[in-house]
Amino acid sequence: MKSLTEHLTFNTKKRREYINITGTVEQLVKKSGIRDGLCLVNAMHITASVYINDAESGLIQDLDDFLEGLAPHEPISRYRHNRTGEDNGDAHIKRSVMGREVVVAVTGGKLDFGPWEQIYYAEFDGMRPKKVMVKIIGE
Repeated sequence: MKSLTEHLTFNTKKRREYINITGTVEQLVKKSGIRDGLCLVNAMHITASVYINDAESGLIQDLDDFLEGLAPHEPISRYRHNRTGEDNGDAHIKRSVMGREVVVAVTGGKLDFGPWEQIYYAEFDGMRPKKVMVKIIGE
């Protein structure tokens, strides 16, 4: 069995951003030389997520509106976590809803997606460097 592990670094310009990382992950699958296996993509920070959905701008805005309605950033005093001096209690909740990682099958040397599926990095407490790990295993 072969494997490849790479770390991607993101430093967003805004507190919340959604970045399509499908092309980057596809390049790593190609670099790995793995024809059949699995590709794990996971956020290495507790205020960011990796998820799969459609690359449609309206949907991305709907998702952001939903998450902000569910756990609004302000007022920051609403979150007990922020009593520690942090201001990102909302980001922890958003990450809990969106999850940590995705696993995609690799078939014939390519990510084996359903129609319209794309991999996204979701940042909920940005403007500082954060990492995503990509691990591809297989034959």
